[in-house]
Amino acid sequence: MTRILLTGANGQVGEELRQTLTPLGSVTAIDRTSWDLAQPEAILSIIEEVQPTLIVNAAAYTAVDKAESEPELALLVNGKAPGILAAAAEKTGAGLIHISTDYVFDGNNSRPYLESDPTNPLGEYGKSKLAGEEAIRSTCPNHMIIRTAWVYGVRGKGNFVKTMLRLGAQREELRVVTDQIGAPTWARDLAIAIAQLAPQLSADTAGTYHYTNSGVCSWYDFAIAIFEEAKTLGFPLQVQRVTPIATEEYPTPATRPPFSVLSLRKTSALLGGPPPYWRHSLRKMLAELQQTQP
Repeated sequence: MTRILLTGANGQVGEELRQTLTPLGSVTAIDRTSWDLAQPEAILSIIEEVQPTLIVNAAAYTAVDKAESEPELALLVNGKAPGILAAAAEKTGAGLIHISTDYVFDGNNSRPYLESDPTNPLGEYGKSKLAGEEAIRSTCPNHMIIRTAWVYGVRGKGNFVKTMLRLGAQREELRVVTDQIGAPTWARDLAIAIAQLAPQLSADTAGTYHYTNSGVCSWYDFAIAIFEEAKTLGFPLQVQRVTPIATEEYPTPATRPPFSVLSLRKTSALLGGPPPYWRHSLRKMLAELQQTQP
């Protein structure tokens, strides 16, 4: 029987993984109340107790801008903690699936990033996530690192979709960056993919993978789609205009990669086909979100 230890269980991906991993075996789900990521060694006693055959790490420090002023904490959570998980997995013979990010790249490509492309993170968040990847690779051969991007979900608090809906209900005009290109990822689809990949983890398949929804857009395109789909569903919106702006007009502490489209070819081969198209998944997420509204 597969014994799965899921970390970060209350995050927007972790909440979905609780559901998608359950058919694979017994799932022990822990969150920050069980494991303080600032004290990563505390996970060892939990691993000793659970004796997992698979560890799925959805826990992370995800405050991209805040990481610029808290680089030590970001590195502790995103760099050191995955290394400790990897060492424990290797010691106990467990497999490890770890979620990483497009921020390990600098965004200067003109074609989708392959898993083998050189990394060059622009900010502290990306550097901390790359450190976690490197710690896993050097410690636990039986792993899958799954890089994703632009994640949103019904259960997420600060994701782009929910932010747009909140602002769109309050304002008539919004300004959204149009020169950052990527692919949105519904947390549900990512969690389903991880559950499909988990049983395939072996010496032959171990390594790094990319997963986002299919298709490409800018943040501006994404915002337009959110409002179009939300209006169709009857969400209360005041927004009349969405104005495209350049990144330089919306300065942030952390520099974002301008192009972070990830190649899906390698992952699609294992999954038996490409991920769902991003707008189709957005529509499903919004319909589900509407059902949760009071």
